[in-house]
Amino acid sequence: MDLIVHNDDEMLELGLALAAVLSPSDVVYLRGVLGAGKTVLVRGVARGLGYAGPVTSPTFTLMNVYPGAPTIYHLDFYRLDTADLADLGLDDYLEGGGISLLEWPQVGETILPREALGVDIELCEDDYDLPRRVHISAQGAQYQSKLERLRDIVDSGDR
Repeated sequence: MDLIVHNDDEMLELGLALAAVLSPSDVVYLRGVLGAGKTVLVRGVARGLGYAGPVTSPTFTLMNVYPGAPTIYHLDFYRLDTADLADLGLDDYLEGGGISLLEWPQVGETILPREALGVDIELCEDDYDLPRRVHISAQGAQYQSKLERLRDIVDSGDR
């Protein structure tokens, strides 16, 4: 699924739509350069799942936890390498019944679950003021079904 997102409000709306298809224990991989809008998307997901508090980038904290039903785990692997990830006890989060939103998953691609939703955000013309191209993909039947539901929500404009 490919979209053009013109501003932060539209990225937030996409996050709200994504929240509508997510379930406990789901994993979403977020890829894009620093400042592409990954955390804005997560803010939309959090709002869509009922969390009203602040949502910030976990680049320096590695993980932010947003309580709710389900709990949201917002992880950022930007400052880590694969060896670091092995010591974090990721299974506790990935299999703990919450929703895991992981920025920079490519760092741990050899140890992270293969089945997940993937969100790739690209700057248009390397300009932070221009729209973003967003490509959403699915690995695994469960996530393919979620992608189809997300496509229906986005196409209908029903968030």
